Amino acid sequence: MEKAAISNNPFDYAVKAYAEGAVFVAFDLETTGLDPKFDKIVEIGAVKFDRMGIIARFSTLINPGIPMPEEAGRVNKISDDMLRGKPSLDEALPDFLRFTGGTVLAAHNAPFDCGFINAKLKTPLPNPIADTLIFSREVFRGLQSYSLQNLAAELRIPARDAHRAEDDARLCMEILVRCLGKRI
Repeated sequence: MEKAAISNNPFDYAVKAYAEGAVFVAFDLETTGLDPKFDKIVEIGAVKFDRMGIIARFSTLINPGIPMPEEAGRVNKISDDMLRGKPSLDEALPDFLRFTGGTVLAAHNAPFDCGFINAKLKTPLPNPIADTLIFSREVFRGLQSYSLQNLAAELRIPARDAHRAEDDARLCMEILVRCLGKRI
């Protein structure tokens, strides 16, 4: 699918692509910290979908090759024991890239997630990307918080496993669909 002409609204492309039946992948990462230069990815979760619903899911834990920091583990509930024996990012990333090939990506606070992937690739992801954090601020004005978990609660989207990549990717998908529904 060709990229739409540039407009004043950065989400016009996503709205048009969704209306035309494009395939999207909402994804989320869990990491050892906040800095893609120093910290590592420990989990990738993704949900592939189109206007008809979910097509496929992708989820993998990743052995970062370093101990899981206690603070990060408290947030995402991922432990060193869970990561032992899991694939490295070098092993897991090609599968994720095949899963996302030819799709429109969506992430909540996309610069964070894309920053970690791009740091590993040493080049930007080639997919168009919709940031549900920015899009939801535009569509659902006046909320006190636009964090993924708070936004999901505000929109009455149940979180099943907060701060785990696959469920956070599902929340991102559902938020994106709601945002797109307000624009189509």
